[in-house]
Amino acid sequence: MLRTFCRVSPALKAAQRQPSLYLVARPASTVGKGKVLTTATMNPQIRNAEYAVRGALPIRAEALNKQLQTDKQLGFDRVVFCNIGNPQQLAQKPITYFRQVASLCDNPDLLKPENRETLLKLYPQDAIDRAELLLKHLGSVGAYSHSQGLPHIRENVAKFLERRDGFSANPEHIYLTQGASAGVQTVLQMLTENEKSGIMIPIPQYPLYSATLSLVNATPVPYYLKEEQNWGLSVEDLKKSVDGSRAKGVDVRALVIINPGNPTGQCLSEENMREIIDFCQKENVVLLADEVYQTNVYMPKERPFHSFKKVLRSMGDKYNDVELFSFHSTSKGMIGECGRRGGYLECVNIDEKVLEQLYKIASISLCPNVHGQIMTDLMTNPPVEGDASFENYNKEVNGIYESLRRRATKLSTCFNGLENVTCNDAEGAMYLFPRVRLPKKAIDAAKIANVSPDAFYALQLLEATGVCVIPGSGFGQEPYTWHFRSTFLPEEHLFDDFCSNIEKFHSGFMEKYRD
Repeated sequence: MLRTFCRVSPALKAAQRQPSLYLVARPASTVGKGKVLTTATMNPQIRNAEYAVRGALPIRAEALNKQLQTDKQLGFDRVVFCNIGNPQQLAQKPITYFRQVASLCDNPDLLKPENRETLLKLYPQDAIDRAELLLKHLGSVGAYSHSQGLPHIRENVAKFLERRDGFSANPEHIYLTQGASAGVQTVLQMLTENEKSGIMIPIPQYPLYSATLSLVNATPVPYYLKEEQNWGLSVEDLKKSVDGSRAKGVDVRALVIINPGNPTGQCLSEENMREIIDFCQKENVVLLADEVYQTNVYMPKERPFHSFKKVLRSMGDKYNDVELFSFHSTSKGMIGECGRRGGYLECVNIDEKVLEQLYKIASISLCPNVHGQIMTDLMTNPPVEGDASFENYNKEVNGIYESLRRRATKLSTCFNGLENVTCNDAEGAMYLFPRVRLPKKAIDAAKIANVSPDAFYALQLLEATGVCVIPGSGFGQEPYTWHFRSTFLPEEHLFDDFCSNIEKFHSGFMEKYRD
């Protein structure tokens, strides 16, 4: 639990009057006794936290990538990082208009009147106008902004939410954040009173949630998604989970929903979302809606994206007591600006006193990074028809979207063609989560190697092909089932080779460990 102390103690005041008191000699008896900070003495919550998408497999992948610089005999010519949704790492091009505006904000000298003739040969007028407008409100990208995020950008985010949902949004209830992750971590901190505070998380889940719960010493309350129903969510299972945990003395406070799903790629139906909201009201739990993949929806007619805010508001005044935090990010969608760390958090039906505390937490970090704020403004307020950049913007976004759809289909076809592997289609997000039924000999070999069977498989895949995926055990899965998560982000022109390398490896692996 995060605590902030503002009162200055008399002892500290005295120390401030006597600077020499800051220099405290270490007692002679402790000299030579070894390190003060060790893994044994550090915060155990940090030691116990795990984050698989940047864990052992990616570390090994980085080592192989470095080795490739001098050793060309590894059997592959590059490492393919499918461990995390990082589109521009795998050569997705940034949106031209977004980079044009950002570059002008970084170099405002280009906007001087004496440079205008040359500038118009390089930049469209609407990019120039947007940069000038942002700089009018920002002053400089090197200056701190409002702790909650620039008011002008929060107003644009509110307008985006109103267009998306058809319901009003309050800029004062919107916080710009360092990607969605910072917003999630802050909300989980605020929800945690002690180790008995419980947060419901899906299994499989994105390990940001389990890792953060470890850091704040809260209790994860798992509920299982149904693989045989395309990773569907059953309210009956939610009820069993919350009842079982409360019977054990856990104070279940919130429900996390990732929609579209990560790592599973499913999209919730509107009917299912209404059931979830009704559940939250009846069980008196806060709803955390992770909606960072809201534009990554590949079956828009069958499974369109609906925001939880829209569905909640459409259910009428009866549900005005349901507390909702929702999250979005510039890292996903067709933008893929992961390194910019932009995003926002919207608060719906949250107690005003809690919002004051949320602002205090935001103030401690001074402000979200300004480059990420600019990208959030561009994501929520892109060129529209009639703007000089609209045609090219629309072409770029649609091109990335259609390519992602094709790659998702190709990779699911590849996985379903492998022996003893089944894989649901991706309705959304950037991932597939196939199930692999491993031979007993492989499971026994994994036991000898002291790793989980799916980690054993994933490591063998990495060493043979350079393809880095993450084992299902890093996300959680039904006991005695084995999965792995892979992005479908590798470049489309290399995708056939990418799939054939996986097919060749899997065939050899199954033959080697066949019972």
